[in-house]
Amino acid sequence: MSYNRPVKCVFLSILSFLILSANANAQTSPVNYEIETQAIGTSNDVVPFWMRSNQFGSVPLAGASASFIGRAYKDYRDLNSSEQPLTDWGFGFEGRANAGRNSTAKIITAYAKVRLAMFQFKAGRAREVMGLNGDTLLSSGNFAVSGNALGVPKLELSIPEYYSIPIFDGLFSVKGNFVHGWVGRAPILDSIVPAKHIKYYMIDRNPKTYFHQKSLYVRLGKEDWRLKLYGGFNHQVYWGNEQASFGPNFKLSPAQSFWYVVSGKSYGTKGVPTSKIGNQLGSVDLGAEYDFDAVKVILYRQSLYDVGALSKLANIRDGLNGVSFENKYYEEDETAGFMWKKVLFEFFYSKDQAGYPWSVFTKSGDEDYYNNFYYVNGWSYQGMGMGTPLITPRHDAKPGQAIKKADYFINNRVVSIHTGLSGRLNDWTFMTKLTYSWNYGTFGTSIYGNSTGHIRNPQTKNIFVPVEQFSFYLEAEKKLNHGYSAGFAAAVDHGKLLNNSIGLAIKLKKDFQRAKDNHATSSTLR
Repeated sequence: MSYNRPVKCVFLSILSFLILSANANAQTSPVNYEIETQAIGTSNDVVPFWMRSNQFGSVPLAGASASFIGRAYKDYRDLNSSEQPLTDWGFGFEGRANAGRNSTAKIITAYAKVRLAMFQFKAGRAREVMGLNGDTLLSSGNFAVSGNALGVPKLELSIPEYYSIPIFDGLFSVKGNFVHGWVGRAPILDSIVPAKHIKYYMIDRNPKTYFHQKSLYVRLGKEDWRLKLYGGFNHQVYWGNEQASFGPNFKLSPAQSFWYVVSGKSYGTKGVPTSKIGNQLGSVDLGAEYDFDAVKVILYRQSLYDVGALSKLANIRDGLNGVSFENKYYEEDETAGFMWKKVLFEFFYSKDQAGYPWSVFTKSGDEDYYNNFYYVNGWSYQGMGMGTPLITPRHDAKPGQAIKKADYFINNRVVSIHTGLSGRLNDWTFMTKLTYSWNYGTFGTSIYGNSTGHIRNPQTKNIFVPVEQFSFYLEAEKKLNHGYSAGFAAAVDHGKLLNNSIGLAIKLKKDFQRAKDNHATSSTLR
């Protein structure tokens, strides 16, 4: 885990207290327990794309393996209850052990939370995403935080659900959050000062890399309106190692640095080039929801920013576009042999990046999504990308692709179509995802080269050859007696970006106390 020692000790003490309190008051605040075991097999010593992507870091081993998962969680009492208290609390824990040729153990979630009216305070690591979309489970993944990697340990103050502002009779509702987190040790640029011999990167011996996140979303429309409109933004930053690279030339105190991070201000002085502090990125999101008699339809758009082109609309072609349909009669008709629950279609485009010679001029040049000159591993956490898994890190790509030495993500110019479907077939519930993508590498491995202002580095060698990729996933589960359920997951990859592979997992789960499953949170339109 990536907690520093004081935060870890305090959090574990709180979590232990909450678990003991929950057991003492189980009738009014039930704690739900689950255990799960999986038998898994993958071909070519590779875990297929959708078996490892957007799984919150809960990834099986390649080849033949077994996984053991334990969960315990307590959520708030039903928000629709007329006896809803002013305050409430909850917690969540999930651990996973994988056994095969190698063995791994991970804490997937470990958090405690308290609620006061519309406000929530949460501490720890949780299954969370950031951004507007139609369905977190079916989506290809949000740009900012998709749930691909483990959650960063953090302290969060938020309004987690849309809160209707009393004025204007509830016409406007808001939600948002403010986060301080701990990334831990992160490889950073050794020195930005020109020298004859430069050690390009170092590992900071003092784990000072922090995580900042904030968001604000507004909903226009009363609860009983059929049409609701949504808009908002999110902002994420890795920061905290500035003194290690800039030395005494960097004059800001930690408190001043934090203010520059939060406000997005640029800083520069003698020996320190003017730039925003840390690795900053996010998305500006728009959405609309219409509630038909039988179907709820959600439209959404995420516009991407990394180094500043969006402020001039220079990369406005890039973004995640989607539509989802929800069957409002799914829960009512349990006799049908087949019943669909949700269907989702997405189009993701990140090929532009304001990086062409004819693009709108920006001082920052091409966006180069997720790569960062300062943080060696870019927008990743513990080896996995934080954002959409459609942008490919070096270690996931098939060998032989053109690679720029400094890039952690070697393919961030992507065009993809994606669809997801969930529903029920007889006694089985299922979810399936299908993705087809066209992949163009990065501008650094294109004939145009990377750019900064008017400086451009066109390439004649080491050119990424465009490749296509297909990925498929199917997951199904059937409830048995006495809280047991059985299921399976199958995945296939075929193409020239990733290694071709097939994966199959057989699952058996025991739920010791059936309750509404709210322990995984998401930032969908609803």
